Amino acid sequence: MVSSVTSTTDTTATAAAMKKSLGMNKDDFMKLFIAQLQYQDPLKPQDATAMLDQLSQLTLVEQSYNNNTALKDLLTAQNNSMSMTSVSFIGKDVKALGNAVTFDGSASASVQFNLPASASSTTVTISDASGHAVRTASLGSLTAGDASYTWDGRDSSGALLPAGAYSYAVSATSASGTAVAATTYTTGRIDGVNLSSGTPYLTIGSTSVSLADVISVKGA
Repeated sequence: MVSSVTSTTDTTATAAAMKKSLGMNKDDFMKLFIAQLQYQDPLKPQDATAMLDQLSQLTLVEQSYNNNTALKDLLTAQNNSMSMTSVSFIGKDVKALGNAVTFDGSASASVQFNLPASASSTTVTISDASGHAVRTASLGSLTAGDASYTWDGRDSSGALLPAGAYSYAVSATSASGTAVAATTYTTGRIDGVNLSSGTPYLTIGSTSVSLADVISVKGA
């Protein structure tokens, strides 16, 4: 008798495994199928139904392989397009979702946010890279809409802080005492693009911004 490779059950399992792995091309499929025909038990040849079933499975595997290859090509093209788009942002001013603020060591930095409703009390807290609050500013009452705060780069005692990446949080309360959730933004001029992770990230100094979070772009 011939080995188990010749049995209908085993060949079907082989085709199923190939379908799962998607690691063979059309030529490999046909070579395997022809080999199965050559080495089948002449006393127990496979019937036409079994052969058609195997061919059908091989066809499905080939279609899956082709679809997988096409999808990879599409994703590669999309990533290349995103990379080119990201590079075109260099030198432009962007506004993106986030709460990062970059201080260059001398010039004041602006933080921007949006309030969905008017607030009777609004506070902006600046924190360093370790998460420690270094400056708290009370902005009082603000109407609904876009608002901003200009930070001079100093801590609560008036000492000038080192250049680097900082973050900020906005705490707002309405006249009735309920919290008003602010939407915060990261703003600045793009000075580079980071492609190391495979996903493009725009850089503003030491701050990274996802391309998907960008809301608006302005020419320098």
